[in-house]
Amino acid sequence: MTKRVLMIAYHFPPSKGSSGLQRTLKFSQYLPQFGWQPLILSASKRAYATTSREQLNNISAEVKITRAFALDTARHFSINGAYSKLLAIPDRWVSWLLGGIVSGLQLIYKMKPQIIWSTYPIATAHLIGYGLHRLTGLPWIADLRDPMAQEGYPEDPLRWKSFKWIEDKIARHAAAICFTSPSAIDEFMNKHRGTVSSETLHLIENGYDEECFTEAEAIAKANTAGGNRPLTLLHSGIIYPSERDPRPFFQALANLKKIGAITATSFRVVFRAAGHDDYLAEHIRSAELEDIIQLAPPIPYIDALVEMLAADGLILFQASNCNYQIPAKLYEYIRAGRPIFAMTDTHGDTAKILPKTARNSIANIASSDDIENKIVRFISLLGSVAESPESIEHFSRREKTRELANLLDSIAYRVAAASPPG
Repeated sequence: MTKRVLMIAYHFPPSKGSSGLQRTLKFSQYLPQFGWQPLILSASKRAYATTSREQLNNISAEVKITRAFALDTARHFSINGAYSKLLAIPDRWVSWLLGGIVSGLQLIYKMKPQIIWSTYPIATAHLIGYGLHRLTGLPWIADLRDPMAQEGYPEDPLRWKSFKWIEDKIARHAAAICFTSPSAIDEFMNKHRGTVSSETLHLIENGYDEECFTEAEAIAKANTAGGNRPLTLLHSGIIYPSERDPRPFFQALANLKKIGAITATSFRVVFRAAGHDDYLAEHIRSAELEDIIQLAPPIPYIDALVEMLAADGLILFQASNCNYQIPAKLYEYIRAGRPIFAMTDTHGDTAKILPKTARNSIANIASSDDIENKIVRFISLLGSVAESPESIEHFSRREKTRELANLLDSIAYRVAAASPPG
């Protein structure tokens, strides 16, 4: 019998330049190699602000994609840019819920999947997964990644309560719950002690895709050009003002610029697809760093990897309020093999997986003095000979898919063993 899993994911295909949103795409690409046929249940393209077919060529022909009715409250139900908060609980794509359940039931009836799998960061996906589980009795895996309802997040009390309600349903009804960092498992276990067992909680980290890097390396090699250029540090991906506050970093660079340690002709920092550009531009101007820091638009995913490979160093932000989270881009940074300057908390999971090499550095994200002192040394080591790389194969997306397939197998076996013969 063909083994099938119904995978509920809003972002399919993922956005340009996205790292975290590659997770479902790569699972779907590699699962057939481990004996599972993915059935993708996603949202109607009208719900997306922008669409891209950039990654669809990498999807196996065995993957069936079904798109259910969905709208974006912010674009389809707003008047003069304003809309009712009740129409965006738990998120702006809650209209996907009804269409997702109807389309999901049709898929289940026709294709007979053994397991339902839903993934964050769109909370409605878990609502669809929960609804289909309750209606069909099929085992449900919630790919939670990170805990949903956190202290101070979401800020809106009604939305926070909806996240808490969904999280409680996951704890009570999911056959397995997946996370991307060890501390996230600990935090969830502490919150739901007495409701969820440790055997239900599984670590399946994010990772890098070797096929994409092989393609990017070929392009990077072909693009190699001579000539002088400023030493370039790159941040690839979104900057969140709270969780990845860059202002101490800006202050450190401003101090170094004032004393002549860095100049616009010798040093450049690129923020690629950072989002919040108006916020960042304001603080860049205040620090008088417009000639050193460049805000760059999103680019296709492979091009973003090529840019990582070409950078002299890669920079990362992760505040202490995210100690139980690991940015998905860090795995790609590690695979790119470029020196990493991480501004984070040394006690967090992000710092713990950063390879321990002389050319990588960790600074306190909240201290401009610490950043200033450590980035001077970091820059001085950029031209040094690279150390022998650590083995990182266990971070590959294919190996992470193997872990998911093993989990699917164990749940399918458990269900089959519990079913009466006949």
